[in-house]
Parts: sequence; C-alpha cells; structure tokens
Amino acid sequence: MPILQVDKVRGEGGEEEIQVVDAPALPTWEADTPFAVVGRPQQRADGAEKVTGRARYAYDIRLPGQLYARVLRSPHPHARVRRVDTSRAAALPGVRAVLSSADAPEIAWYQDSALFDRTVRFVGDEVAAVAAESEEIADDALRLIEVEYEPLPFVVGLDAALRPGAPPVREGGNLAGEPTKYERGDVEAALRGAAVVVEREFTTQTALHNCFEPHGCTAMWEGGRLTLWDSTQSIFDVREGVAGKLGLPQGRVRVIKQYMGGGFGSKQIAWKHTAIAALLAKRAGRPVQLMLDREAENLAAGNRNATRQRLRLGAKRDGELVAIDVEIVQETGAHQIGGEGSNTHGIYERLYRCPNVRTEQRVVYSNAGPAVAFRAPGYVEGAFALEQTMDELARELGLDPLDLRLRNYADTDQQGDKPYTAPDGLRHCYERATETFGWHGWQRPPADGPKRRGIGLAAHDWGGMGSPPGYAWVKLNGDGTVDVVTGTHDIGTGTRTGLAQVAAEELGLPFEAVTLYLGDTANGPYAPVSSGSATQATIGPAIRAAAADAKRQLLEVAAAMLEARPEDLRVRQGQISVAGAPDRAVPVAEVTGAIDPHMIQAQGSCPQLPSDKSIRTFGAQCVEVEVDTETGEVTLLRVVAAHDCGRIINPTAVDSQVVGGVTQGIGFALSEERIVDAGSGIVLNANLEEYKVPTVADVPPVEHARVGVPDPEANPTGAKGIGEPPLIPTAPAIANAIFDATGVRIRHAPLSRQKLVAALQAQGAAGRGMPGSNGQGGQG
Repeated sequence: MPILQVDKVRGEGGEEEIQVVDAPALPTWEADTPFAVVGRPQQRADGAEKVTGRARYAYDIRLPGQLYARVLRSPHPHARVRRVDTSRAAALPGVRAVLSSADAPEIAWYQDSALFDRTVRFVGDEVAAVAAESEEIADDALRLIEVEYEPLPFVVGLDAALRPGAPPVREGGNLAGEPTKYERGDVEAALRGAAVVVEREFTTQTALHNCFEPHGCTAMWEGGRLTLWDSTQSIFDVREGVAGKLGLPQGRVRVIKQYMGGGFGSKQIAWKHTAIAALLAKRAGRPVQLMLDREAENLAAGNRNATRQRLRLGAKRDGELVAIDVEIVQETGAHQIGGEGSNTHGIYERLYRCPNVRTEQRVVYSNAGPAVAFRAPGYVEGAFALEQTMDELARELGLDPLDLRLRNYADTDQQGDKPYTAPDGLRHCYERATETFGWHGWQRPPADGPKRRGIGLAAHDWGGMGSPPGYAWVKLNGDGTVDVVTGTHDIGTGTRTGLAQVAAEELGLPFEAVTLYLGDTANGPYAPVSSGSATQATIGPAIRAAAADAKRQLLEVAAAMLEARPEDLRVRQGQISVAGAPDRAVPVAEVTGAIDPHMIQAQGSCPQLPSDKSIRTFGAQCVEVEVDTETGEVTLLRVVAAHDCGRIINPTAVDSQVVGGVTQGIGFALSEERIVDAGSGIVLNANLEEYKVPTVADVPPVEHARVGVPDPEANPTGAKGIGEPPLIPTAPAIANAIFDATGVRIRHAPLSRQKLVAALQAQGAAGRGMPGSNGQGGQG
C-alpha cells in the first residue's frame, strides 16, 4: 500500500513546489462493528514493567564509565557575567569536565547568543556545568566555581514589565513582537446596541508542571555518533534540534525515550540541558547523565504563564450573544520558547456562536523562568475568564447558566467558518454532565453553621484531532505474534496500550499477541511530538493502515492454504476462517509459520485531514463545593465530567486521563502558584513543600460521564484526543460554584483561602447576604 503521493504544484510566485500528500484513508470502522479489543477496558501493556521496576526511565540509565553532571545557576534575576573561574572546580579530584561561558562553544539557544550567555535573565539561568564521578562530587565542584556578576535592573510580573520606563529584559523592550489579533463583524457597534454588557478583568497565575519525573538526559558518544536517552515528548524534535546546534547530521544523533514520568507539554522541545550533557560527554570522553533536581525543574524547565484578560460580553435580552471582546496579556518570562498561552484567544473565537468577536493578545517578557506549553495551553487560562463571565451574564439576564450556553451553541467552527465533523459533540457533553449530576433537580441544603454549598458549570472546546505526518510499521512474526514499531512516545498516558488495541483489532488477533516498540529515532518511522492530545488520533490511524495492509497479505497466503478467495476470509481471535464455513479455518500462527522466515510487513501513515470540516473535541463539567465562610476552605464534594473524544479505544485509560486532568484543574483553581519575590526575583516555592500540588485528600471522586460517540470524519479509527481537555473547565466550574455558595466572585486565580476570606469579609461589611436557590441549578 503506498503511503505517499507526491505532486508538483505551482506556488504563489508561479514556481514549482513539491507537495507531499499522505495516502487516502481507510474507511472508518462502522459504529456497529463487533469489536473484540477496541472499546474494552484493558490493563496497561507496560504495567508489569512499571510495578516491578523493569521500566527504565531517563534517571535509570546506567552506562559503563558514566559521569554525573550538575549545572551552576544564576542567583540573580538579571546580571552580566563579568568573569567565571572554574579552575578550582576542574582541579577537584573526580571532576572530569567543566563548561562555562569562558570555554563553551558559541551555540545560540532560545533567544540567547550562547548556551551559557554572558547575560543571565532569571534566577536559575545556566552559568556553568560540571561532570564528575558522582553527583556529590559534582555538587562540591559547583561550590568552587567563582563568578563575578554585575547585577542589572530587573522586572517581575506583568504590571512591572509593562510600566513605562521598566527595565528591558531584552533589547527592544518587554513586548515580544506584534500582538496577535483576530476580528469578525463590528464589535463596537454590537456592544453599543447590546441590551446587556458585562465587562470584567481576570488574572491567572504562573503555574508549574511538576511532573513526577524531572527533565534529564544521558549522553554517550561513539566516535562521531551521539546517543541521547532523553526525557522528552518529541524524540525527533530533540534529534533535529541537537544535531543542528552541534553541527551534526541528523543520522548521527540517536534519541531514545522508552518510559517517561509525565511531561504535560514541558518536554516537547530540546532544552539546554540536553546539549550541555552532550558537550560534557564529548569533553570527558565518557557518558554523562544530567538530571534536573526539583528546584532546577521549577526554575528553568518551563511553566504555565500568567495572564491578564479584560473582556466584554454583549447580549440581547433573551441571552443571544452579540459581541465578545477581549484583550489578553501573557507573561512569557525571559524567553519566548513557544507553546504556552499562545492561543489563549482561541476559546473566545470558537466556543460560542457570536457574529462579532475581537481578540488581541500580547506577550510580555519578564525576568523569570520561561513559559512553555502546559496541558491545554492557553485554553485553561481563557476558560477561567470566559466561563465565569458567561455565568455573570446569565445572572444579569436571570437565566440558568446552562440555558445561556445552549442558547449560544455553536454547531459550526466560528473561527474558521467550517462545519464541525461532530456538531453535536458539546451538546452530548452538556446532556451527559448535567443529567448525571442532576443539575436541574439540585436543591441547596440548609446552611451548616458557617458552611455553604453551591454548584457550578463550565464548558470548553479543544483540538485533539491528530494530523500527518505520522507513520507506523507492522510485522507479523512466524509464531503469529505481531511487532508494531513507531517513533511516537508513551509519556505516561497509556499510549502503548491504546495503539496495541488498534493493531489487534484490525488484525483480528488477541491483544496479548501485539508488542509495541516506540521511542527510538534509530528504530522506528517518524512520529510527531506527543502534544495537543493528538497521539492516538495521529498514530492510531497509521497503525490501522499498516495492520490492514499486513492483514491483506496474510489473507492472500491463507487463501491459498484454505483454497478460498481472500475476500471470503475473516480473522478473529487469531483464527482465519471462510465466511459461512467456520469449519474451514486455520490459526494465524500456522499461516505465518508456513512462510517463515519470509515475513509479512507493512507501513501505514496518518491520512490527511478533511479540508472542508473542522475537527474539535468538547467537554462540560459540573461541580459541587462546600465553602467554610469563616476559614475560606473550599471542599469539593463532587465533580462530574463529560468529554467528547470520539470513539473510546480504552475506557480505563480515558477515565484515568479525565481524573488526572480534573486533579490538575483543582490545583490550578485553588492552590498552585509560583511565587516570585518582587524585591529579589527569587522563586520562593520552587519545591513540593511550598508549591501546593493537590493530594488524594483534596480530590473528590470524579465521575466520568462517558460520551464516546465515534467521529467517523476525523480519522479511520473515529477516535480523538483526551489528554488535555479535562483540565480546561475545572477551574471556572469551581469558581462558579464558589459564587453560587457564597455570592463572592474571585476573578484572580488561584482562589486561595486568603482571597476568599478577604472577599467574604468585604461582602459582610457591604451588607450583602448569601444567595438562595431558585430551583435552577442552585443559581440564585
């Protein structure tokens, strides 16, 4: 089966260009297909390896002669490095290599002119690095490095960075390029004619990824070839980035990532530490492992950027939206790496039907660690503001918040003016979430002393559609088992399992017959970064295409053995039989064994997306909270989440992703915030003691009201992504529930106890009471 179609086309300037188009897609599985593997709960294919410790993560790599590296980081938020003296560190017994701005190759990285730039721009910026026989020796060596700094003026936070005359983080000022703008219709005219206009300002905090496994890499040279065991979401991007920076052909750089303890978007680029490990290994002539500790992870390896959003919603008296207008400012830190927050405006442009929409988004530098993509980047921040303002609009109009959302339901992509492949996707989510929750029948219980209860609702849209290029190989072994090889990654989400289920289903084999090999640039075809909730929707169709071709070859061989036509054969649970004559059958292993050592193998690719449709995922969540009005403590009593992710390949994995996303949403809503001291630029909570990640005690039972409607136009498996969406609506749903319980609206995340108590005290001083239930979902 061909995987590529290459055409010559005329470019805009009239010149000929090569256009590569992936092969046409297979027909989508029919909704009534009697699945044996897909759609059934399946234990993790790699579960045994993980619980027994056989799974090798980046930190577990141990090579003969391996050294251990540490990085000296700037204590200043902004300074010139006048002098670096590493002589005492280099002389310490056990030290095998040292790098600094004094002797490192001049390699530009991010927006810096060098790997160890002579201007540091945040506390935690790289200054020097050491490789030694042990981590302890490397730590001792760092303390022997002498650095002379010239401190420079610095800025921390959005307001300080935007103040006239603020110290510039970079030449040209603190605005990173031109603002991103979008407009349709006439917003100002629509607002002037609106019956109701709600104008609000929201801020969201800087949040830290805090993956279980920090960033890190082990680098080994063999002659002119470099192998990297990197904790990354994109082995091919790391290969391309490191090869380009070090001046190597990509074929001489191999990147391996078999297991990873989470990434959440922070590991989708080639970070400085990977190149530093490679250079130290080259200089020492031995393998070098450089793993970030928790403090370095939280200083220098990315974050969800802070935002300020000023928005106006205009509506008719019946609730129909006539205008959405928002100005967004996001803090990117010292570098604009990309990914995080770049599309905060997107949810405003798409989620609701509205003829007049205007968005403007600016990016601001500050002297803090750089932002990078963080699970549903931009949409988490945007939903926090938009979905609270929708609730405020509902109250202004005397409408149930659910009714207002349904009144402005968009069954076409408002941004691109295209029909959705799943126009009822969000409607299904509203129905499943509110019916499971009992939204309309909920009654506020009597007050329990200072404790008040309330409920809230929020919705979202997201991508998760997958897209080419993405490839897979399928090979049938002589014993009837199957090897599936792809360059994608399992970043802890269960990718191995879901992809193996697709292969087993298409081939008609038991799940146990399939082994998935992934995460190695030298032993697998190209796959894109595992981000955007797109892995299952990109590589799943590629695997199905390869499996379909392999099955075609298998049936041709079996047809000769069974004296039948290939089109009359069926494969199920490892048996090939003639349709209508089940007694004429042969095991798959007997067919593959008959031609062994000849091999059945095939390659498949992800098909092109439909050009005339928009593929999106959707979700809605309902929450119930109890608020102690004396202490400000918020207790989540219940969360119901409904998310449209197309066909559910593995219900167990989907449930797990929903619970994980909601958990991070709870942290974003109530407790998580990077705190930087404005006077020193020092991060005060770059650890897991002061940075408050939710624990099991903070998370209520999460009820996943599965939707699971296949999207046949999305791709040949009908599945879409689920990794990121469950995080998006949680925080605004909680904020709406807190207001429902107390009458207090907190517009600045996180919704901490201190903020809530202050607001409640102000409310009491103003003489405002608690809301009552009007029988419409507790929205009084």
